[in-house]
Amino acid sequence: MSAISETVSGEGPELYRLASLQRTRGEHTVLDIGGRKVGGESFALIAGPCTVESREQTIETARAVRDAGATMLRGGAYKPRTSPYAFQGLGQEGLRLLAEAKAQTGLPVVTELIDLGDIEAVLEVADVVQVGARNMQNYPLLAEVGRAGKPVLLKRGLSSTLDELLMAAEYILKEGNGDVMLCERGIRTFESSYRFTLDLMAVPVLKERSHLPVIVDPSHAAGRRDLVTPLSLAAAAVGADGLIVEVHPDPDAAICDGPQQLRADEFAEYTQAVERAAALSGKVLAGREPVLA
Repeated sequence: MSAISETVSGEGPELYRLASLQRTRGEHTVLDIGGRKVGGESFALIAGPCTVESREQTIETARAVRDAGATMLRGGAYKPRTSPYAFQGLGQEGLRLLAEAKAQTGLPVVTELIDLGDIEAVLEVADVVQVGARNMQNYPLLAEVGRAGKPVLLKRGLSSTLDELLMAAEYILKEGNGDVMLCERGIRTFESSYRFTLDLMAVPVLKERSHLPVIVDPSHAAGRRDLVTPLSLAAAAVGADGLIVEVHPDPDAAICDGPQQLRADEFAEYTQAVERAAALSGKVLAGREPVLA
């Protein structure tokens, strides 16, 4: 078989030699991010607003998710949007507010890097650099993130195969950065009843092929608040190493993606349900004692 056909068919773990489970002889990697473990028996719950809108909204959400047991705080300072007329984020002011939320709550921060021109500012605040679905195959960005040395959350592209996701991870890993989390966030299919199709089969398949932790994003897959909880429970039960979900004090007034954001005052109940589902796969919410399923 030629090298080209091998790449297309996805055969041969040597194509992603650093991400392959064979490299670690069957051992899955456990990351330590600010004292929070991701992988193994530890289940990470990354939660926060889609985008940083104001100081009050950011701090209130950060406190709510921390009190409910979240592992890390997510929040967008820079937002890639389909429409050039949509809100693009607060930029450096958003990063400043995330830094303040981190100082007040102690939660490590996950935030997205879009432009290499912002990398220094993002690295000053981020404990985890998120590479979004639209940038999964932005290879210069991946290489720079790899050289930066910060943990990375790499989201699967809208129409990307698992082999393509693992090859994208390889660009980060080959620069010497082994702290990479893969993220399934839904792929584009023919179905139009919801935004994307959450590919839950990706979780066990990725864990068969790779030693890297696997995170699931039910918020962007569903695009609807009522679907986030059932998708979260399914992801936890199927063996995901964590979830990244959107939370807002008043989703109906949110600037961005309000319909898919969980309500902050209901997040504790959501966390308890996820904790029980994660226990089905032998996982414990990071920092929590085991619970009965």
